[in-house]
Amino acid sequence: MPVNPPTAPSKELHVFPNPAAERDYLIQFRIPEFTCLCPLTGQPDFAHFSIDMVADEHCVELKSLKMFMWSFRDEGAFHEKVTNDILSTLVAATAPRFARITAKWYVRGGIYTTVVAEHRKKGWKPAAPIDLPKAAGLPD
Repeated sequence: MPVNPPTAPSKELHVFPNPAAERDYLIQFRIPEFTCLCPLTGQPDFAHFSIDMVADEHCVELKSLKMFMWSFRDEGAFHEKVTNDILSTLVAATAPRFARITAKWYVRGGIYTTVVAEHRKKGWKPAAPIDLPKAAGLPD
């Protein structure tokens, strides 16, 4: 880890050791203010990114993730490319058991676009889900 984490856009993701690598658990990130530029018009594109991952040996450090996502602000990229590029960089940095990125792009030309990209570590199989009853009186 750098002594002084970056405070400007950066393509570098920092990681730290997974504190519970012996088990599968879900880490979720929500990035509601993602921006980049349309590669054809140069106009801004806006998206809400959701990243779901099951870490293996390493987790991604949050400030570096923030600076990484910020680094796309002045770049032109199609929705499909930027979503897959982010997943590829995250996978290269953390080598997770599983990662899914859902990018919900705001309307352009009357069309909303959602791009979902996934990575599964070779040989990894998730445990079967357990359905539990909802606790009475608690909100969803």
